[in-house]
Amino acid sequence: MPELFIGLMSGTSLDGIDASLVEFNSTQINPISFEYLPFSSSIKNDIQRLSQPNKPILLTEYGSTDTKLGNLFALAANNLLNKAGVPHSEVTAIGSHGQTIYHAPDRPPAFSLQIGDPNIIAEKTGITTVADFRRRDLAVSGQGAPLVPAFHQAIFSQIFDLTKENISIINIGGIANITYLSANKTTGFDIGPGNTLMDYWISKNLNKSYDSNGAWAKTGTPNSKLVDFFKQDPYFKLTPPKSTGKEYFSQFWFNKKISNFSDCCKKDIQASLCQFTAEAIAEAIQQHAPLTNQTLICGGGAHNEYLMQSIRKHLSHPVSSTAKFGVNPDHVEAMAFAWLAKQTINNLPGNIMEVTGAKAPAILGGIYPGRK
Repeated sequence: MPELFIGLMSGTSLDGIDASLVEFNSTQINPISFEYLPFSSSIKNDIQRLSQPNKPILLTEYGSTDTKLGNLFALAANNLLNKAGVPHSEVTAIGSHGQTIYHAPDRPPAFSLQIGDPNIIAEKTGITTVADFRRRDLAVSGQGAPLVPAFHQAIFSQIFDLTKENISIINIGGIANITYLSANKTTGFDIGPGNTLMDYWISKNLNKSYDSNGAWAKTGTPNSKLVDFFKQDPYFKLTPPKSTGKEYFSQFWFNKKISNFSDCCKKDIQASLCQFTAEAIAEAIQQHAPLTNQTLICGGGAHNEYLMQSIRKHLSHPVSSTAKFGVNPDHVEAMAFAWLAKQTINNLPGNIMEVTGAKAPAILGGIYPGRK
């Protein structure tokens, strides 16, 4: 019997909320509808204030933003169902990733913190809501991230015969991560910066939220010494499992790095950041997934044609958007949290031990009952 689930996702790019309605049956995963709710500049600023590394925060700001986001996630889910013409009563559950304000899997003690009150989501939609996925993986000594590889395995094994070819899936959001799919195993980890530093630099200099199609980066010339200096960061030498976030690859990290390159002009820095992301992705595949037959790109970075071209230059196999295979690159992560909610509701694990480094499979998240 087919079941409907909703996935809600707000990532490190802080652009807004993706909401996906997904139908699951015994063999297929079918996207039904999608809704995007952009963040206002006000809520984006609220999140950014809470997310600054090593900065004190007010509990009043924390609580207020948690509540505001809970209402926005509920609004996104309600808008999605109204758009699709689907009664709320037909949805089994919502999976809400929440908004990460700090991810610190390597701190003693490790933690990962997402906000967007799921009590509000469950109450305002009337639908059982699953949230706070990452901390259960941390409880079994995992990194709490990335969590999407298990979903990548589920959906892309419908499309590809993994006994005949090996596939790498690269999600390029604020942070880039990789999933490697083969007949024998699924692995994955966070590669490093995706769009986050490019977004920061163009916002600071051109007052734009992102570099559409890499247009600004394309006007510059990558500085190979700067790119190599970025890549010398110790994170890239760590052996997976590993995860990271904007807490580490922050504007402070970036400004410290470029302080040694004062002669590099602004557009060349943007070009260098694009090249840095491309090379980090290509090298992650070459080092950790060398048997890849083709690479699929999802997330916002799939729309940056200059970045896509740069990745292709460094790999000898085909590189394409997931759109080529009928999976919208903007919908993948929201769909993943619909799938993770389904796993939790069915008392099934949502993590992959080889990906997060967890000591055991874990049923992820807390369940907040709906009103029906």
